[in-house]
Amino acid sequence: MLLEIHPEHPQPRYIARVVECLRQGGIIAYPTDTTYGIGCSIFNKKGIERIYQMKRREHKKPFSFICPNISEIARYCRVSNMAYKILKRYLPGPYTFVLDATRDVPDLLVTRQKTVGIRIPDNRICIEIVQLLGNPIVTTSANLSGEEPCGDPRSIEDVFGHQLDIIVDGGLLSTDVSSVVSLVRDTPEVLRAGLGDVSWCS
Repeated sequence: MLLEIHPEHPQPRYIARVVECLRQGGIIAYPTDTTYGIGCSIFNKKGIERIYQMKRREHKKPFSFICPNISEIARYCRVSNMAYKILKRYLPGPYTFVLDATRDVPDLLVTRQKTVGIRIPDNRICIEIVQLLGNPIVTTSANLSGEEPCGDPRSIEDVFGHQLDIIVDGGLLSTDVSSVVSLVRDTPEVLRAGLGDVSWCS
């Protein structure tokens, strides 16, 4: 089901509707500051498994998740002084930062190295959803694994159909992906160059 939400002034009743869907175990597609993402609550184990299946994605590739603010990141990740300064400078923005996970992160989202990827996109719709929900949501690009990300909500509906409970239509977006930067060690390491500038890592 497509649900149009204003990108600059998200309607509270629609945000509440999406959050209720997530609380009931639903899976949604939603806009970020790069392209569209697919997600569910990070505590929805069945939902996470469903996303793996619908994307045809290997389980050895854990999903990242979206937090509403840096304080929330500190609950789920170990944040050094160096990492905190970087997070404060570049978030919200088109970055996924990899950090050591705490025990609060569900096992399905943790890598073998006990790390996790986190995002705070510069997008009002998805941030308001996460804030009202009260916990992070999974984030992975809205596409089948190995294919191009999708920035058109109607194309997402064509690909995934009724596998998604709600497709939040926040307008047409790019097909860009976030830059992925590891902050596990003292020196930032670029794992993927995307929309976010990574020249500061060198």
